[in-house]
Amino acid sequence: MFTCTWAPTVFQGPQLVDRRPGKVPRGEDLRRAVAEHVQRVEALGISHLLIAQRWWGNGEEIEGSSLDCLAMTSYIASVTERIKLVTAIHPGFFQPAALAKWAATLETLYPGRWAVNVTSGWNLEEFSMYGVDAMDHDGRYARATEFIKVMHGAWNAEKFSYRGRFYNVDQLALEPRPAHALEVFQGGQSPAARNMAAAHSDWMFLNGGRPEKLEHIIANVRELAALHGRQIRFAAYAAPLCRVTDDAAWEEIDARLERLDPVLAQKRKARVAGAEGMWAGEDDPLSHLDTNEGYCTRLIGSPEAVLNKIKHLKSIGIDLLHLDLRDTLFNQAVLPQVHDL
Repeated sequence: MFTCTWAPTVFQGPQLVDRRPGKVPRGEDLRRAVAEHVQRVEALGISHLLIAQRWWGNGEEIEGSSLDCLAMTSYIASVTERIKLVTAIHPGFFQPAALAKWAATLETLYPGRWAVNVTSGWNLEEFSMYGVDAMDHDGRYARATEFIKVMHGAWNAEKFSYRGRFYNVDQLALEPRPAHALEVFQGGQSPAARNMAAAHSDWMFLNGGRPEKLEHIIANVRELAALHGRQIRFAAYAAPLCRVTDDAAWEEIDARLERLDPVLAQKRKARVAGAEGMWAGEDDPLSHLDTNEGYCTRLIGSPEAVLNKIKHLKSIGIDLLHLDLRDTLFNQAVLPQVHDL
């Protein structure tokens, strides 16, 4: 099974190191901190690294602001050897032809080590902050669909022209041409997201959720993909909590639930209102423990129990686990076995 985790690009939170909110290291300190972190991740055997595009976030009910996704992808590529870098891109913030040129250059420098995660976006305040038309939910997916079409056309054709609702290119030629196929990830779980995945993407990132919920989404998207003569693979987000016994793990979860700030939970619910499909499990109390429903996947318990749950996830069609790697026992006792599945 493949594994993925977040790149260390957000500093208002736990992703890199414990720092006061807003205190970003600079220069050599920043380069060293990022390099040491991603090299540790690579040494754990993690196969993929997701570089987020979160140009604005308050670090409370949603993630904090991140460093730029393209700059950080380029730097992380230079200090790692094999890990695949998956750069999140919000169409509307980028022109697909210009991104294709950047990506083809990165592919030339680091062959076969890059993929794009096309995410339509839901943080509406971020859109307005950067002067990007957020449109409505399905409109964002229509724009993302065209974005993927242009990326594929630029990647696969020596010269590519396209006239669409959102993007136009005329005889686009990438020089040098990429030598490896373009791999497209995407986020979302709404009907629009499922239809785009079925027709255009290679991987679908799913928020955390109960296995039965994930299994239903996977079955639906597979049916849709079959209508296009395609197959698609699936990744799911999970925040493991591994303790010596199941009881000890669930006692800690219960304690965290008791400490939840109900005001923060409501603010988080309001903040993600621009999304449809994700964060739809408000009835699951574990959805409030993190910002991406990672605990809802329920990798909670003893090492043996957690590994058995991962085996079940694989059996229903999850080929990549997108993991929060802050749990030491999980990293030591479970993760090596995950890579052997």
